[in-house]
Amino acid sequence: MKNTALSNIHIALGAKMVPFAGYNMPVQYEGVTAEHETVRNAVGVFDVSHMGEFLIEGEHALDLIQKVSSNDASKLTIGKAQYSCLPNDEGGIVDDLIIYKVKENTYLLVVNASNIKKDWNWIQSKNDVGATMRDLSDAYSLLAIQGPKAIEAMQSLTSKDLSSIKFYNFVVGNFAGIEHVIISATGYTGSGGFEIYCKNSEVKQIWNKVLEAGANFGIKPIGLAARDTLRLEMGYCLYGNDIDDTTSPIEAGLSWITKFTKAFTNSEALKAEKEQGPERKLIGFKLEDRGIPRNGYDIVDGNGQIIGNVTSGTMSPSLGKGIGMGYVPPIFADINSKIFIQIRKKVIPATVVKLPFYKN
Repeated sequence: MKNTALSNIHIALGAKMVPFAGYNMPVQYEGVTAEHETVRNAVGVFDVSHMGEFLIEGEHALDLIQKVSSNDASKLTIGKAQYSCLPNDEGGIVDDLIIYKVKENTYLLVVNASNIKKDWNWIQSKNDVGATMRDLSDAYSLLAIQGPKAIEAMQSLTSKDLSSIKFYNFVVGNFAGIEHVIISATGYTGSGGFEIYCKNSEVKQIWNKVLEAGANFGIKPIGLAARDTLRLEMGYCLYGNDIDDTTSPIEAGLSWITKFTKAFTNSEALKAEKEQGPERKLIGFKLEDRGIPRNGYDIVDGNGQIIGNVTSGTMSPSLGKGIGMGYVPPIFADINSKIFIQIRKKVIPATVVKLPFYKN
């Protein structure tokens, strides 16, 4: 089990620690609902240093990225980031990721913790263009400072104007007394804020100063459980639940990051799937009665026939209702369609809704 550079701090703060993607991670501190509401209404800080970071450099760096990723990375300029995915050869997804253009011919790829080795091997297997690849995952830490008060709470820590950093843009500058930190207006919560990339040796200083600067704004450390409820309210896919090696970006509602203006892994098959229409679609649904949908529960039609399964589900702290996502045939995927969730011996009615569930 690996630790992040902050694991001892989380333990000292009373966090409940759990194994996650091979790391010892804080799942919660004071409770999921309280932490969720802190991020929605004020500002919270997550240690997400388990995520992976690859640097791809050289004259042919973009060629390699274009070949392995579904989005069009040629649109990136220095200081911009892009959400994308790595399609596999069978129509599924190796991983989803964020691509940052750091400078000319230099890109940072941020991948899911559980897929670091798999992604590295996959990209390396496609690197016949001679791009330079470096795995920085074990040397770098990542903090997510999320919530509507993030800009105001963190501005005293940097000379960069945080309010001028647009969504999916980033700057490199001083932060909390450390130089050359990536300050990125990205996140996984839908409540705004920043992600901070720094070296492991620097993260304790940054963590302490973030909590100090945010004290008057109600900042609190937030665990992975609230991260999950926050992302689900936004309808963001979680790798391993809503997308995986067997789900295509088309059926997962990720056509918007699948650009057929270039060739990439399995692009011809995915283009044909988009044109013909997928055999199933990822939907969001709200329960009409009390209950909590969970990953793996059956989705059934009015006759009790299984039509799909829940990929992610929770009791939404913001809405006070059971919400979830899952795959169903297109005939059941229209907004306001009626479906049912099998929760143990009960069949709970649900309605297909437009994502995101939470609109601030």
